[in-house]
Amino acid sequence: MADLQPQLHTRTEVGRLGDLPGPFPAEPYDAEDAPYDAEDAPYDGEGEPYDGEGEPYDGEGEAYDGAGGPEGDAGDEGGAGRPEGGAAADLVERAHALLADHPVADGYSALPWALRHLAWYDLEAGESAVDTDVPRMREGHVGALFWSLHLPDGLTGDRAIGATLEQLDLIENVTRAHPEGLRLARTAGQLIDARLCGRVAVVPGPAGASCLGDSLGILRALHSLGLRVLTLAGVSWAGEAGLTRFGEEVVREMNRLGVLADLSGASPETVRRALVVSRAPVVFTRSAARSLRPHPANLTDDLLAELGAAEGVCMVPLTAEQTGPSVRDVADHLDHVRAVAGPDCVALSGTYDAGTAHPQELGDASCYPHLIAELLRRDWPETDIALLTWGNVQRLLRSADFTARAAQQRREPSTATIGELDG
Repeated sequence: MADLQPQLHTRTEVGRLGDLPGPFPAEPYDAEDAPYDAEDAPYDGEGEPYDGEGEPYDGEGEAYDGAGGPEGDAGDEGGAGRPEGGAAADLVERAHALLADHPVADGYSALPWALRHLAWYDLEAGESAVDTDVPRMREGHVGALFWSLHLPDGLTGDRAIGATLEQLDLIENVTRAHPEGLRLARTAGQLIDARLCGRVAVVPGPAGASCLGDSLGILRALHSLGLRVLTLAGVSWAGEAGLTRFGEEVVREMNRLGVLADLSGASPETVRRALVVSRAPVVFTRSAARSLRPHPANLTDDLLAELGAAEGVCMVPLTAEQTGPSVRDVADHLDHVRAVAGPDCVALSGTYDAGTAHPQELGDASCYPHLIAELLRRDWPETDIALLTWGNVQRLLRSADFTARAAQQRREPSTATIGELDG
């Protein structure tokens, strides 16, 4: 049925970066600060680009030592190369078995906006026009998916509110139209229910803060329609100077409702103040390690350490721009975040259907076993992988639910306005 689709989207290759709706710039960062540029994607395994005269490159993401053997990579303490043949197949088989018990809770999918531009689609039968459909999610062992409500730059005020409402309505309609594959979920318990029924749990959010129109009443209305994650960036009350008094009140009301604070793309001042004000753990839905790749949405080691102390979660995106062009680069970021913030504070963010280039071997939602096989090769304990794929997101949602129940017993809905607090 997918072959009948009248509007096919060409897959974005590594090095060709599209527009990503969200709170941080989609353009590649300055070439002087970047480990590679948009025209020279290959790496040598040590973070340096090839110059055309250096070591040979096999075109599959592997650097070679000139003698026919693979070099070690940054994730190999002893410089051992990647397994070949049967050993690699065994790792992939182990990855599938592990993911069958601990599926992926994917922290960011731009599918709702992508579906707006299609005249017809069938996610249960398979849909070639997008990166995400039910067959590929099942192949990749995706158990839950956060569906982004982010909007293109330039939509503000009433237009932003209206577009967010339309996307919430679309999510409701899409899940209802695909009952054999998808189920709407708003709590940690509903994620488990969907998984036990063989469905992929769909969680609405994150949405951009501009969709609130500076109104706590609109926040409550969006929550009642399913919103569970809000990105605190791109508004006057959550800017470069940090949270204003109204911004702090927004965070407290989010805690009372059970809406998670997403800080990807937020200023360091906003991040630090949100960590102090929020009684529930915060999340970064699209952030990796800035020490490995200086993208503006990636986190410095000191912020990662503070996030770990606050028991928040950093969801590492599978994009070439933020993490690198190979599955090994993504694993390097996961290694680093795990080492600095702790194994309880790292999760995954596919960032599929957002118009961005993805690393080799991670081109769509079916590819998670390749990444897990790489982590197994690096001797990640299966307990840490289970936290990475499912456990940490479950803890995040359960903490938000618990905080909301406690806050509702001691706090009435806020009627504060931005004029009263920041005027």
